[in-house]
Amino acid sequence: MAGCFHIWNQIWIRRKHGEKQMVDLRIEEYNVGDIGTNCYFIVNADTKEMVLIDPGGNGEDLIRRIKERGLNLQAVLLTHGHYDHAHHARMVADAFGVPVYASEKEKVTMHDIQKNVSAMFGNPETYDADVYTKDGEVLNLAGFTIKVISTPGHTEGGCCYYFDGNKVLASGDTLFCGSVGRTDFKGGSMSDLVRSVKEKLFILPNDTAVLPGHEARTTIGYEKQYNMYLA
Repeated sequence: MAGCFHIWNQIWIRRKHGEKQMVDLRIEEYNVGDIGTNCYFIVNADTKEMVLIDPGGNGEDLIRRIKERGLNLQAVLLTHGHYDHAHHARMVADAFGVPVYASEKEKVTMHDIQKNVSAMFGNPETYDADVYTKDGEVLNLAGFTIKVISTPGHTEGGCCYYFDGNKVLASGDTLFCGSVGRTDFKGGSMSDLVRSVKEKLFILPNDTAVLPGHEARTTIGYEKQYNMYLA
């Protein structure tokens, strides 16, 4: 299924940590798959190295785009194992010989066609990662320092990726602008999700840019003040 594919927008994030200039980070947002998942290119503007987050569809388009741009893909990061986020992770990773990362606690979702909702989409399949991460683990990829934050709720083992120094959070389907991810799928829990956001994400700086798995970008500060699901 081809789905839709277009560049949604591009933004630059430049931060300073004390007197040290951090790596310039460029975000390219692509709308992929049949229900419009946000897939992100997180690009080191100096080296053109990048990580790819949640390639849930349009794998061939993503591969072509990376090659056309002359980018150097280092890894594919999955926030969780649902079909609309993981469907083309292996395709893209294998095209460039790079690993797929996911939370170790998300194996149960990725390996179950009901929990990963691929059966619901009429394309039952399972997913796997090359590297399974732990809560609090720090990844050094593409020149970025990326902290893995375990955020169960939408799925049993979902996670977010915090680009420390740049103050950018890839939140997957844990936190949206003015909303949160669904918890009515098998393995979901609203109480776990709310706890994850309040205890794990709301401790981040208010000006942290939040890149959700669907819909518009937001910030931690905005969600603290206006998200009615987290009042």
